[in-house]
Amino acid sequence: MKGLYVHIPFCQYICHYCDFVKRVPKSQDMIDEYLIRLRDEINSYSNHFDSIETIYIGGGTPSMLTIDQLTFLFDSLRRINPIEYTIEVNPESYTHEKGLLFKKYGINRISMGVQSFDDNVLAYLNRGHKTETVELIVKDLQSIGIPYISIDLIFAIPGQTLDHIKKDLDEFLKLGITHLSYYSLILEDKTYFYHQYLKGKFKPIEEDLEAQMYEYIIDRLEKNGYEHYEISNFAKNNHYSLHNTIYWSLGEYIGVGMGAHGFIDNHRTYNERGLPQYLDHFTKERVLQTQEDLLQDDLIFGLRKRKGIFIDDIEKKYNIKLLEKYPKLLEQESYGLVEFKDGYLRLTRKGMMLGNQVFMLFI
Repeated sequence: MKGLYVHIPFCQYICHYCDFVKRVPKSQDMIDEYLIRLRDEINSYSNHFDSIETIYIGGGTPSMLTIDQLTFLFDSLRRINPIEYTIEVNPESYTHEKGLLFKKYGINRISMGVQSFDDNVLAYLNRGHKTETVELIVKDLQSIGIPYISIDLIFAIPGQTLDHIKKDLDEFLKLGITHLSYYSLILEDKTYFYHQYLKGKFKPIEEDLEAQMYEYIIDRLEKNGYEHYEISNFAKNNHYSLHNTIYWSLGEYIGVGMGAHGFIDNHRTYNERGLPQYLDHFTKERVLQTQEDLLQDDLIFGLRKRKGIFIDDIEKKYNIKLLEKYPKLLEQESYGLVEFKDGYLRLTRKGMMLGNQVFMLFI
């Protein structure tokens, strides 16, 4: 499969944990100017339009765009007919009118940034919505006929307890949707939380509590019919994120927009992160991937998937013997972080918590 990622960098406010390329726009004109240049970049890939099978519009906050701006954006993508068409939505910027527009243009998957069902936790994260709006939006999207809805939640937030996680999953399960992305909070550079950490005002939760939360999340969701198919992702009835699966399977995808990344024609592409630079020229860097680069990515991304990597495929593709090239994998097996089973190498549940220890073997 081939995907297209479209980045909308604008936000009404900045969340305390977010390190994505984003900014609060000074005016609607700034957004309009960006969308015009974004359309130009989209059209520069027109020779790929027939082969694109997924579109993912992310941010930032795509749903903060006005109806006219969203219409302009969707019209810019109209020549593409994807199987899966996703847009990210924040609850506070969703309206019924926008939902109808999504349906009109063929969007069939919503990824909603919920993060928590506790208003105090939301305030701590600097989120702009209240928990009671989430269920109303899900029902509205379902009534409009959007078939696939996913939400994002975060655990391991300072101050969270296991009871918070139980409540979040109680509320999620009431929604009756088939996909959940549940991420542990990572302290990223250049975020508000990181600056608080440098001042001694942010203390990450204990690793043992984080592990308990993760174990509880996996067990609770699996008991309710959700497959844990990637480190942070759970799906019911095979409703996987096709677009994200492209990333984890080392498939090709085009990245357009400020700060977007792509992997196309055996090159990694990196767009300019600053608005003036992006408006002047889109691409900052285009890097040809070596076989060693591709092997590294295949192993790291592949091990994010719960099923792991099929060893025979990797060995044939790169003309290697896996354990000869990475003998320390046996050491990781002895630590209980990876397992070899039915021809696959995969992370154990413990390994999914400590994946970076395994991934470092390949870098």
